Amino acid sequence: MDQLTAAGKSKMRIANSVFFFVSGFGYSSWASRIPSIKHQLNLNEAQLGIVLFAMPVGLMLTMPLTAKMIKHFSSRVMMLIGALAFSLVLCLPGFAAYMWQLIVVLFFIGSTRNILGLSMNSQAVGIQALYDKSIMVTFHGIWSLAGFGGAAVGYLMVLFNVAPSYHLLFVGIAMFILSMIFYPSTYDYQPAETPDKSVFSMPDKHLLKFSLICFASMACENTLYDWSGVYFEKVVHATKSFAEAGFVVYMVTMTIGRFAGDRVVSAIGIKKVLTYSSVLVFAGLLVSVFLPFTLTIYLGYAMIGMGVSCIVPLIFSMAGKSKTMNSSQALAAISTVGYLGFVIVPPIVGFIAQAANLQIAFFVVAAFAAMMIWLVRKIEDEPAVS
Repeated sequence: MDQLTAAGKSKMRIANSVFFFVSGFGYSSWASRIPSIKHQLNLNEAQLGIVLFAMPVGLMLTMPLTAKMIKHFSSRVMMLIGALAFSLVLCLPGFAAYMWQLIVVLFFIGSTRNILGLSMNSQAVGIQALYDKSIMVTFHGIWSLAGFGGAAVGYLMVLFNVAPSYHLLFVGIAMFILSMIFYPSTYDYQPAETPDKSVFSMPDKHLLKFSLICFASMACENTLYDWSGVYFEKVVHATKSFAEAGFVVYMVTMTIGRFAGDRVVSAIGIKKVLTYSSVLVFAGLLVSVFLPFTLTIYLGYAMIGMGVSCIVPLIFSMAGKSKTMNSSQALAAISTVGYLGFVIVPPIVGFIAQAANLQIAFFVVAAFAAMMIWLVRKIEDEPAVS
């Protein structure tokens, strides 16, 4: 490792960034076409909720297997397998003719995203160890930037009436090619083995607040990924192009927040950033619920995007200083609980929307943001993570 030149490190860093780009651009491309595919298959909100649940099921069921595969093979190889498989499966949602077909496709999108996500983050940990300065936030910022790019392209595809089938087919092929081109420059890194149980470690009492904040933030974040466009169409009765523009607004502000986050934290501190971020998410959701007009919802989405941008990375940073668990155990425990918010809440939004309406469903999600505000106040004087 000491023999690596600065240029060599930079080359590996760029290559790994490309895989974060593939993950973010691919996922955002799918999310940007959810309203179109919903109409294509004539799904109601409850049916869409069932469909969306297939992706997290695929992810969660393959997580233990993926962790074991990364232990037996290099994260580099698993990252390529995950990226190529994800790119190929991403080509298929637009061709689904029945609801069950879309469920099967999304199950495998979730599975392949899990392989890609775990292995590319493992690669990022290895590359981070080669640097004296922090570069982890930049990797996640690139994911968000890619997400914005995918949302922007999705907006253009809707604007020019390009079918989801052709749009996602093109994206999948492009991501496949990118992965193949940059794979040779990735880091041949074998992560240190950890006990299998670390994948499903649960937080102790001391870390429970952090886990719940992470759960609530991820719930709000993924609700906007999956339901922003549908909300625009159902509540605002806007055109598809305006709905796609709303998703773009959300992704742009999240991206800006992640790239600016480190500087803001340096200026005012982590706890204040967490407080202001939680308030932004809560206020943005209330604006979206009670002022369902095009411009006001754009404002609400911008507030939510800016708010959720830094919460999870900062919670990970604070939890990593825990004195009751070592850093790897703490992060694994919080991730286990937090990711449940990412995968469970958005499908539930569909069931609530079908039983009542989407505004009520979003109001329920706003309750999670209110919980974050309360919990952040509880950790202000937390000695173990100071």
